[in-house]
Amino acid sequence: MSLFAASLNSGSNGNCYFIGNPKEAVLVDCGISYREVKRRLQRLAISIDSIIAIIITHEHNDHVVGVAKVTRKHHIPVYVSAKTNQQFNFGVDESLIRIFHTHEEIKLGQLTISFAPRFHDAVDAHSVLVQNGTTKIGVFTDLGKACADTIRHFKQCHAAFLESNYDEAMLEEGPYSISLKNRVRGDYGHLSNQQALNLFLNHRPPFMRHLFLSHLSRNNNREEIVQSLFEPWGKDTQIIIASRNKETALFKIGVEEHVQLGLF
Repeated sequence: MSLFAASLNSGSNGNCYFIGNPKEAVLVDCGISYREVKRRLQRLAISIDSIIAIIITHEHNDHVVGVAKVTRKHHIPVYVSAKTNQQFNFGVDESLIRIFHTHEEIKLGQLTISFAPRFHDAVDAHSVLVQNGTTKIGVFTDLGKACADTIRHFKQCHAAFLESNYDEAMLEEGPYSISLKNRVRGDYGHLSNQQALNLFLNHRPPFMRHLFLSHLSRNNNREEIVQSLFEPWGKDTQIIIASRNKETALFKIGVEEHVQLGLF
């Protein structure tokens, strides 16, 4: 069975990823405003009423700023780890909070969601794998290095949102302080373009057909750098750059892989 996927926004100014089938879907993170969530879904011909859950990967503002209003308007449950929920107030009604556990699989309609820990400077950051039938899509952003759990999930994916945050030379030569540079490139920071490429080349499964390169830094990266680095290695995998300013197209992931609009 197929899944559909789009990035609604990706970057330090806000992260929000749509994954679902034609009847039910989830948002992985909601770091843009309610108005923009609704506007971008409408441009993709997706009804916000198809969203049955919001999955929070971690508490940083660029992943959660829109959660409270979206849930208040549409009474959508929010799935979050216990540690993150205990230490951060999302402004969500307690009745809508659902706790997930590391390595747990939960069923949401026809979707199966699983969670794996990752290295990032947050309370309890997780990567997310969404499955419909045999089709799987993973979200792997905000991680300082690819641990065994990340690699295990990545190897299962027909499509993946993979962080490609910074160009190493741009970061080194840029205006950030030494402490901030070390935070970005540290084990609990973000993946560089080269680290992302290494993960892709070493662990891409033969059935991966779409790679959404995500969370590009405004100050330390450029879309053209990322595109030129990955494009020669794409082969049977379509390379998509997830924008900091707008949604991507809606992609069908599965047996019949091509752009689909107006299905929701």
